[in-house]
Amino acid sequence: MTTSLQSTLDYQPVCLKFGTSGRRGRVVDLTQLEVYLNALAEVEYLQSLPLSQGGVAPGDEFFFACDLRPSSSQFDGAQQGRGEIAQAIARALAEAGMRPVYLGQIPTPALSAFALERRKGSMMVTGSHIPFDRNGYKTNTSRGELLKRDEAPIQARVDQVRQRVYSQPWVESPFDRRGMFKSGHSELPATNPAAFESFLRRYTDFFPAAGLKGRRFLVYQHSAVGRDLLVELLRRFEAEVVPAGRSETFVPIDTENIESAQLAAIQALADDAWQTHGPLDAVVSTDGDSDRPLLLGLEPEGKGCRVRFFGGDLIGMIVAEFLGADAVVVPISCNDAVDYGALKNVVAPKTRIGSPFVIEGMQSALAQGCKAVCGWEANGGFLTATEFKREGRVLKPLPTRDAFLPLLAVLFRAVEAQTSLCALFDRLPPRFSRAALLKNFPRPASLSLVRLFSPADNRVRELLFKGGEGLALAAGGGAS
Repeated sequence: MTTSLQSTLDYQPVCLKFGTSGRRGRVVDLTQLEVYLNALAEVEYLQSLPLSQGGVAPGDEFFFACDLRPSSSQFDGAQQGRGEIAQAIARALAEAGMRPVYLGQIPTPALSAFALERRKGSMMVTGSHIPFDRNGYKTNTSRGELLKRDEAPIQARVDQVRQRVYSQPWVESPFDRRGMFKSGHSELPATNPAAFESFLRRYTDFFPAAGLKGRRFLVYQHSAVGRDLLVELLRRFEAEVVPAGRSETFVPIDTENIESAQLAAIQALADDAWQTHGPLDAVVSTDGDSDRPLLLGLEPEGKGCRVRFFGGDLIGMIVAEFLGADAVVVPISCNDAVDYGALKNVVAPKTRIGSPFVIEGMQSALAQGCKAVCGWEANGGFLTATEFKREGRVLKPLPTRDAFLPLLAVLFRAVEAQTSLCALFDRLPPRFSRAALLKNFPRPASLSLVRLFSPADNRVRELLFKGGEGLALAAGGGAS
């Protein structure tokens, strides 16, 4: 009797699941086998789609990149020797008949912009902002992000591929009993550097040259994959840049939930830079894969300064005004200041949380004839569904989270307004909110809470209260 791969595995596989954007899991569960079969299934799914719907063709280039987490491109001894996730992606792409092109350790939006401009598929190995003992990857079609409607057919394909790979004779399988490649360590393909420079040009072609001259910024680098790109970008606009806080150990930064210890660390870096280099105009940074901005203003205090954190949902408001948007799409978790300020007449119906829902909302705005459509999440990740024009310059659409556009737009807006960052944000409607996170909260309990506060009729999309009475609004605008 032939021994199958499945019967030889000496661990209990944990299946990768979709989150709000991409797939993530604990590194100890992310065997190369699990990554490989999911990635292979997703590519096969894309190959089944027409090109007009984001499909890809065998033989095409397929771009991939990764962040700076140890497990993304190396084996991690602290995580039971798991890792080299990018290598598993590369092998899956090759065995699906694609031509894998490695773009290196670059920001997620840089990978997406490069691939989408060429109408090619892409995968980013990243765990974004979550702790270092977790990781994952995100797949993009040749037209943009995977949407929620793609998840069910992809999962069906994963089940088929899993059965196919598990049933292979173990002696013929490339995987060992631990779900890792029998061949051990493998090198990634040579890095194609074109995406790095292309992403810089995206912004140097849109924002005015020397537009930040005379401004001084602290770039908190930590372990963000875009840390060097951000420094280079600001310097191309002739800003004075002070890099600080660079770390070779992964630092999880959740731009929606900056904790007091992280704020204190940034304050210490700002104090040191202020004393050494002089007054600063801002502290700028991103999360791990650089698709979410981190922005802090500085207010003089004594002989130094006090940092002031600005939430991503507030950043988005200033960016949308700067761009002249005629439709903005945000999830229900965003600060409701957007409903009271200059954007109140262009706010589309709020969406569920997650970039796929924001993208679907932007698509609806386009279908209604809007010409300048953008969106953002509470974490600050900014998305554009159309071209935007300013002073004869054109910014191409990038319908995925980006940290660089919002950072630059706010900095340039402050220059135009001849004001400080703090004063710029003080002009927004005075609303108050703060995000927090209960760590390791049981998923069954959270789902139970969602069910408790969800309407029994799934057609209901919004509930308004007035005069002690409730008005339920269904999808499409109907009331009951």
